[in-house]
Amino acid sequence: MASVFDQIAKKAGRKKAANTEEARKWFRQVAKNFTITPGKLMSQGQGRMSSDPRVGHMYAFFYDPKHKETLPYYDKFPLIFMVGPAEGGFLGMNFHYLPFKHRAILMDALYDIASDNRYDERTKLRINYNVLKSASKFRQFKPTLKHYLTSHVKSGFLEIYSNEWDMAIMLPVAKFTKANARTVWRDSLNAF
Repeated sequence: MASVFDQIAKKAGRKKAANTEEARKWFRQVAKNFTITPGKLMSQGQGRMSSDPRVGHMYAFFYDPKHKETLPYYDKFPLIFMVGPAEGGFLGMNFHYLPFKHRAILMDALYDIASDNRYDERTKLRINYNVLKSASKFRQFKPTLKHYLTSHVKSGFLEIYSNEWDMAIMLPVAKFTKANARTVWRDSLNAF
């Protein structure tokens, strides 16, 4: 079975997104209108599952927060860039907390700190909290930064390769609980 990213590329009429502004916009629009569930995405990515995520790489996973009773809302299927370790777990930038337009703005800024311009499975972001907070071009990161506890991760980590980042950030797979996406996005926009 072809991966969801191959299906998007096929639907869009190209095999691989070029690293140009025009190609990124085009693929993002196609991905935003693609129908996929988190479960299907995870099952199609079985060959990419990891239990040891690395900083600078993008991952999707299922999550059940420790303090879900007191949180105003949360995402049960985060799509993150791993930012670094944190007590009991890790920090991740969850793109689902941003409206689609701001996901694209942030992703475009993040390309400036990519480790190379090959955009293959070895490409990662040279990222950490200090890099993010030091540049105004990353200001959209603030509402996306979340502390995840390793003991509350309920699946393996599905790695999303760099040539698929643009498609992944636009997939409508967020699983917000206790609020809808519009409420979450409104709160996020007020945070930066």
